[in-house]
Amino acid sequence: MAVKMRLQRHGSKKRPFYFIVVADARAPRDGKFIQKIGTYNPLTVPATVQLDRQKALDWLHKGAQPTDTVRRILSFKGVLFLKHLLRGVKLGLFDEAAAMVKFQQWHDEHEAQIKRRSDTHRNQQRQRREYKPAVKKVDGDAPSSSEA
Repeated sequence: MAVKMRLQRHGSKKRPFYFIVVADARAPRDGKFIQKIGTYNPLTVPATVQLDRQKALDWLHKGAQPTDTVRRILSFKGVLFLKHLLRGVKLGLFDEAAAMVKFQQWHDEHEAQIKRRSDTHRNQQRQRREYKPAVKKVDGDAPSSSEA
């Protein structure tokens, strides 16, 4: 039985909302699934992803194959990086404590980058909403036509 990690669509027309699920590859997209491991909302900026990292990591170790979109989400949340680090632990390249330190360092940098992007987007939206008068005021430096 081939197991896949994929998106299951919910939400109304033109308002998608997805569950990240582990399902049999033969099951329909929105049909039966084995376990729900998270949610994905592409309508927010930045997109909102809630993921149970440990469940996702367990399913990857069991051999579940993520679809392309789910692979990108797992990469964004650091699950694939954590799997990579744990493989290094298994091979004896470093110990588990060093792997967790590396992951925590990456996670902190990643969260700071997401916060910067969100703040930049919020500032751009605020600037677009500010009132800008269509007619500019003329300073008193320019000669007027009534003085002649």
